[in-house]
Amino acid sequence: MDFGRVVTAMVTPFDERLQVNWSQVEPLIQYLIEEQQTDSLVICGTTGESPTLTEEEKLQLIEAAVRYARGRCKIIAGTGSNDTAHTIHFSQKVEKLGVDALLVVTPYYNRPSQEGLYQHYKAVAEAVSLPIMLYNVPGRTGVNLDADTTLRLAALPNIVATKDCAGIDQLTRILNGAPEGFVVYSGEDSHTLAALAIGCHGIVSVASHVIGKEMQSMIKYYLEGNIQQAGELHRKLHPVFTGIFRVPSPAPIKHALALKGVHTGGVRLPLVPVSEQEGQFIQSLFE
Repeated sequence: MDFGRVVTAMVTPFDERLQVNWSQVEPLIQYLIEEQQTDSLVICGTTGESPTLTEEEKLQLIEAAVRYARGRCKIIAGTGSNDTAHTIHFSQKVEKLGVDALLVVTPYYNRPSQEGLYQHYKAVAEAVSLPIMLYNVPGRTGVNLDADTTLRLAALPNIVATKDCAGIDQLTRILNGAPEGFVVYSGEDSHTLAALAIGCHGIVSVASHVIGKEMQSMIKYYLEGNIQQAGELHRKLHPVFTGIFRVPSPAPIKHALALKGVHTGGVRLPLVPVSEQEGQFIQSLFE
């Protein structure tokens, strides 16, 4: 399944009491689709602060995203956890909401073996009929879904893609063995151009909240063979790619959105908003 070149892992808008700001969900989706040209949206991923959302909040957010997107972009719902039974339970609930696919993160904290990871994903894949995108982010989960295990999973019929944050070497190993139709995405904004160069399809991005149009242009330049222009744009965007992760995400990208007049509120504990000094640094990225 083609989710497009730029997939935005969407933040969750909160109000001043850090409750979901339902009145801002539709404007945010509209902004990301129309102004930032996102091809697909991940709802309730890590950037959406999934660890601190209740199950009911997640279900309402996912349902709202499907309704507001109206088929203009694909909706991928984050349903993974470190409990296989709960991941299956929640994925089956989400399947009824009309999403296009599920994003399932590797189980965090309990650090399963590669065989444990394979059996986890196999159980989830067999419990639902929706397409599944694997999500490997060792820096957050404490475990790496290695290339060989990813390729074992790619043989399962409804595991159709991966978002991998383990670096260019691992992406290369996955691409070298990927079956036809299995789509590989980088999950690191700063690797977008390099990932395209080795054969990745695109990026699952945080930066695309604020520079999505520019990222689409960079990708278009590359695909058209305008390598120099693509490289120049990558270098221009690189401070944003890296700067928005200077402190724990999504606090910086929510601040960057506010600078653009898109207000998505603060972050829930244990995350904290950017400091005044951090906010000034983020502002400097756009001056």
